[in-house]
Amino acid sequence: MNTQTPSTPEATTNPLSLSPEEFDEIDTILDDLRQRFEETPQWEFCEGFMAALIVCRRAIPQSEYLPVLLDSGEDEGDAPAPHGAFADAAQAARFLELWQRRWTDIEQGLAADIKALDDERAYHPEVMDVRGAVAALPEAERAEMAGEFLPSFAQVWAVGFMYAVENWPDEWQPPRDKEGRKWLDDALQRMVALTEDDEDEPTLSVFDDEGVPTVSVSRFEAFADAVWAVYDLRELWRNIGPRVETLHKAALPGRNEVCFCGSGKKFKKCHGA
Repeated sequence: MNTQTPSTPEATTNPLSLSPEEFDEIDTILDDLRQRFEETPQWEFCEGFMAALIVCRRAIPQSEYLPVLLDSGEDEGDAPAPHGAFADAAQAARFLELWQRRWTDIEQGLAADIKALDDERAYHPEVMDVRGAVAALPEAERAEMAGEFLPSFAQVWAVGFMYAVENWPDEWQPPRDKEGRKWLDDALQRMVALTEDDEDEPTLSVFDDEGVPTVSVSRFEAFADAVWAVYDLRELWRNIGPRVETLHKAALPGRNEVCFCGSGKKFKKCHGA
């Protein structure tokens, strides 16, 4: 298992990659959705959810996964909102345009033949160091947030990934062969480990060399392991192929019973001949 720790590229080289301003635009749209539907997730959660969909065994259509991610908050039986959770058609179109670009960018990163995660072609999850961001706030603002739960580095990304796994459990059933089962279990365990809180001593400031240490070395290594797990899962399902649905053949009538077609003849004299 490769444990090379990742780093964020200094410059964007892929024209599909979203700029910081475009990621801010996505956050603004999600903030707006949250004004109407408070369960709307943060982008980091969406990022993990998207990564799981991309490496999922089955290509799940957008019409199936988007309502799971962006629940409109409507009760069952209510008429669907004209634009789902979005304010209008323009907002929906812009979000989906940025979503698709990020999707394609991640696909390309996962398809790249890389040896280390600091390769500029690699998949670099958009994750936050919330604790680091809060530590950088003025003292008065930090005091206002005292007692609030602050997620660990990349924790929300991992939770978003596992949320997709949990919502489509049939697509994550273990393969029949022993090696494949071990491969799947190992990769998912690495992701699950990242959903836990970072309780080790913080010695790293991930995004600011001069910042207050808020991330432990073990956490940063666990993050690298989880990113490699995404690569491993993509490779696993590509090697195995799509899941084959089991077809259950309807029971046929006995030879001397009336044929199912309605002819009135015995089955052996009709379709069973």
